[in-house]
Amino acid sequence: MNSPFDLVWIVIALPLAGFLFHAFVGKRVGKKVVGTVGTAVVLAAFAISAYLTGELLKLPPEERQVLSLLWRWIETGEFRVAFEALVDPLSLLMALIVTGVGGLIHLYSTGYMAEDEDYPRFFTYLNLFIVFMLVLVFSNNLPMMFVGWEGVGLCSYLLIGFWYKEKVNTDSANKAFIVNRIGDWGFMLAIFLAFWTFGTVTFAGEGNMFERAVELKETGAVSTGVLTAIALLLFVGATGKSAQFPLYLWLPDAMAGPTPVSALIHAATMVTAGVVMVTRCHVLYELAPAAMLVVAVIGVFTAIFAATIALAQTDIKRVLAYSTVSQLGYMFLGCGVGAFASGMFHVTTHAFFKALLFLGAGSVIHALHHEQDMRRMGGLAKYLPVTYWTMLIGWLAIAGIPPLAGFFSKDEILAATFGTHALPVSMGQILWAVGLVTALLTAFYMTRLMGLTFWGQPRWAAAHAHAHGKDDAHAHHGEPHESPPSMTMPLMVLAVLSVVGGFIGGFAPLHIPSAFEAFLEPSAGLKVLGEEAVPHLPVSVEWILVGASVAAAALGVWFGWSRYRVGLPESEREVTGFRKVLYEQYGYDALMVKGVGLWLGGKIAGWAWQFLDVRLIDGLVNGVAGVTGWLGGRLRRVQTGYVRNYAFTILVGAIVLLIWLLVRGASAGLVR
Repeated sequence: MNSPFDLVWIVIALPLAGFLFHAFVGKRVGKKVVGTVGTAVVLAAFAISAYLTGELLKLPPEERQVLSLLWRWIETGEFRVAFEALVDPLSLLMALIVTGVGGLIHLYSTGYMAEDEDYPRFFTYLNLFIVFMLVLVFSNNLPMMFVGWEGVGLCSYLLIGFWYKEKVNTDSANKAFIVNRIGDWGFMLAIFLAFWTFGTVTFAGEGNMFERAVELKETGAVSTGVLTAIALLLFVGATGKSAQFPLYLWLPDAMAGPTPVSALIHAATMVTAGVVMVTRCHVLYELAPAAMLVVAVIGVFTAIFAATIALAQTDIKRVLAYSTVSQLGYMFLGCGVGAFASGMFHVTTHAFFKALLFLGAGSVIHALHHEQDMRRMGGLAKYLPVTYWTMLIGWLAIAGIPPLAGFFSKDEILAATFGTHALPVSMGQILWAVGLVTALLTAFYMTRLMGLTFWGQPRWAAAHAHAHGKDDAHAHHGEPHESPPSMTMPLMVLAVLSVVGGFIGGFAPLHIPSAFEAFLEPSAGLKVLGEEAVPHLPVSVEWILVGASVAAAALGVWFGWSRYRVGLPESEREVTGFRKVLYEQYGYDALMVKGVGLWLGGKIAGWAWQFLDVRLIDGLVNGVAGVTGWLGGRLRRVQTGYVRNYAFTILVGAIVLLIWLLVRGASAGLVR
């Protein structure tokens, strides 16, 4: 290898080797070997990613973009695309998250999935998921990113529907796949329009599309409208993959997959892809202020919309699913106000505490023999001490309680939103207020989750006794017990990261610089708007914003504690009234699936079938056949079988040919 950064291909090759191993010999070597290999290859990829990060930090900031060519991929006319990796702070940050948190999820899976008969198939899909996510984050051009983009979509489909014998699981997998195709349509159009506009689709290197965009904009060779169209089409892709309104509706149903899958999709891989893509293309968004406004507004609307829905959910995993949708809204809010590094900072901290919360929920589900309804939980703190105390840290982190990780990243986004100059006057303050209310709701519904799951009196024994009959000696399968070390160790590591992970972001009110922002500057620093787009606020204003953020979090926790510290309120035993409206997502899911979906599938698809298939395509084919048959019927009359008829035909043909030659010669002056 010519450069240490060529090791980037080993990072991708390791989980790929694990995928091939499981696919071809997994069933022959036993679960222990499969789990060991599947986890080891991902953790080895993490170790190499950490080494590459250290090597990158040795370079001056302006040189922290290194390209590694694997092969020349597509060369047709002027369209040239290489399978080339971009090693820079953004790609290595995501590689560390994907392989680090992903490795812990693999380790957790060795315990959680230990009894599953399709254990090798599970690790096959899990390793392949890591491969495609790494391709996505290391790509140096839009088509290569699209390969990873589609790959993680495929793997999510396979993993959500892993237990395919149950129809609800396959339906959820289909829903995720179909909804993501809508977003992918926007991404593909963006690729075509970007190449047509810039003549290239590369991210780095000589003549990349960002340099071309700035050059063309400065010379007036491209309009703001075209740049806005490209940015918005890319964001359509992001709304599908990162579950933003209106394409968020697949993500809650993705809970049908095994819990480690939920953690991998929600924390470390797929749903962060849209945020990574927008950050990677931040120059295009800086050149298109209208697109940035759309990103910010959709982000903050999604954040509060999903937070309100989470208030009424009864399934522990669905609460966390809507929480993910809401937190992704925060990330896009950061990108939309020009604080791309802050958005990625929240991606990082969210990976820690959301993976912790999902894996903790999996530990609870494991202890209760796959029970997921929080109304049938309660009082689990003393039975699952490690799960409880680690989830307690995750709860406080996502609620935004200082000094845990979620406080720092969420506070950065809110402060950047309040002071942004990238949006119209006062718009930042309006979005900040909505974000603050969302923070309060987040603290409340996460406190509700903790209260219904761990506090108050146990409800699981009575629930199982009712389900199995009071005389059933095995009604509650015995008392819940703590998960094995393979499941609790990842919880403890993620809990530590949720405590200390926020400190790398600094703290502006105390003038502590952000090491994270300095690291990400070459990849996410503003190139067009300038740093004044997200200015440093006066210290007094910073402290006021911090106080408001902490107050909102504390108020949400207090409301939740006062209501749920004794367990399940009588009014929530049944989902009724306005709570039912929230539970059913304001009717949006039913409208889109049963209303718009069936209308599109019935009316428009029916019309398309009748017009395009029956009349146009079948009509064309049948018409050609009919004309051919008619001509054949007429021409076969000439074939009489009599020699005299054929001789007469030849004579007539010869006379006609002779006359044509004479006429042609006369017109040309050859015959006098």
